[in-house]
Amino acid sequence: MSSLVQSVDWLAIAPPVIAAAVGLAVLVADLFVGDARKPVLGWLAVTGLAAATLMLLPLLDADRSTFCLVGDPGVCSYTADRFTLVIQFLVLGGALLTALLSVTALKDADKRLPEGEYWFLLLSSAAGAALLPASRDLATLVVALEVASLPAFALVGLRHGDRKSSEAALKFFLSSVTATAVSLLGISFVYAATGTLHLTLVAERVQTVDGQLHTLAQTGVVLTLVGFAFKTAAVPFHFWVPDTYVGAPLPIAAYLSVIGKAVGFTGLILVTVVALPSYAEVWGPALAALAALTMTVGNVGALGQQATRAYSAVRLLAWSSVGQAGYLLVPIAAAAYSGDAEKSIGSTLAYALMYGAVNLGAFAVAALVGRTKFLNRVSDYRGLYASNPLTALLLAFFLLCLAGLPPGIIGLFAKVTVFSAAVDAGLGWLAVVMAVNVVIALVYYLRWTALLFRAPDGEPAVHRVPVPLTAAIALTGVLGIALSGAPQLILRFTDTGLF
Repeated sequence: MSSLVQSVDWLAIAPPVIAAAVGLAVLVADLFVGDARKPVLGWLAVTGLAAATLMLLPLLDADRSTFCLVGDPGVCSYTADRFTLVIQFLVLGGALLTALLSVTALKDADKRLPEGEYWFLLLSSAAGAALLPASRDLATLVVALEVASLPAFALVGLRHGDRKSSEAALKFFLSSVTATAVSLLGISFVYAATGTLHLTLVAERVQTVDGQLHTLAQTGVVLTLVGFAFKTAAVPFHFWVPDTYVGAPLPIAAYLSVIGKAVGFTGLILVTVVALPSYAEVWGPALAALAALTMTVGNVGALGQQATRAYSAVRLLAWSSVGQAGYLLVPIAAAAYSGDAEKSIGSTLAYALMYGAVNLGAFAVAALVGRTKFLNRVSDYRGLYASNPLTALLLAFFLLCLAGLPPGIIGLFAKVTVFSAAVDAGLGWLAVVMAVNVVIALVYYLRWTALLFRAPDGEPAVHRVPVPLTAAIALTGVLGIALSGAPQLILRFTDTGLF
């Protein structure tokens, strides 16, 4: 008789476990640390996220799995393969940069943000986000999704006495809860049709579903897609994004723009490409239409932002992130039509890594300017080169990367990779829509870039750069420049190993 007791591969699960453990340690330490020493909690969180990121290195050499079925060791709930490691690197690295931004933001907030709760929630969300790409059954997937999402609601509305923050959190909460409910209904339909939650078993059994359950399975697929479309901020489920980014503390807006999207896209990839490849005729056209709609609405929304409007810089980045979500959807849709789905998914991961690095860099500069220009308008960046030449040059580089223009070679490379995925899959019309949107995006990215080098109105404002902000801006800048010098490295790193 086989034993029901399983051994746990602690090395495989180390990255999310370390983030969760440090989060609990911060919460307990908060009870005993006086107000004057609260900043220590922030550096403990930064150290914990750095340690969790470093624990990815021992996992690079081989695929590892744990929590497997006793009778079938090849079917597991947790798998640390190349796909998992790429997303975990994006998530934990992004959370680390968010933590560096947060150290300064909490100091400037003058006790309006409770530090212990803030760091606990950020680490908890990062742990859930790191667990999600390793999830290989639908139950673990949903649990990881909610562990990543629920602390994020609280982080958005955590600022004391700020009505704008509370409204942003409410919008985010209502939209996300709706998404979760729809996803759970869809997943329950898939489970009812197949009798299993493990993704590989779903992929096998859904092909032989009884005729009477075929409609139920199809409905489950559609509802699950709708739920994840909310999480990825795909149009028409994007309405919460601009107000949530404006109302949230700026580091949390940066976190949602990168890690929040990574969570949604990872879940979408696992559900469609891994669990439901036989239903590609259902999710392929749906994702292609969503990609076209999302990139168009996002870029047109960003183009319409007025430079003198309050918080227009954050709003522009918010609408831009919606447009970028459309580009990220393109290779996932292409996987339904392509003979090489792994290559298509690799294109999404390559684009996500590029977007994560440069978008966090742009938010880091926005956080710096926002310390003296509290309304954070695009017009506040006029003449930034005169007062902070290096910061202005880095922001220009980040914006050109997002636009896909030299010297932002990595942005151009990522866009060409996504464009090629659409063309290779026979989605010529989607490639044309993407090309038009890239041109639209050039207008508002170049408009902002040009503003940095114009003569300032009056005396140029001096922006003092604290050490944590300096580290965040420098890390993103070095990563973007290094990848622009050797963009082929990103494709080698994103060889997913999913299939």
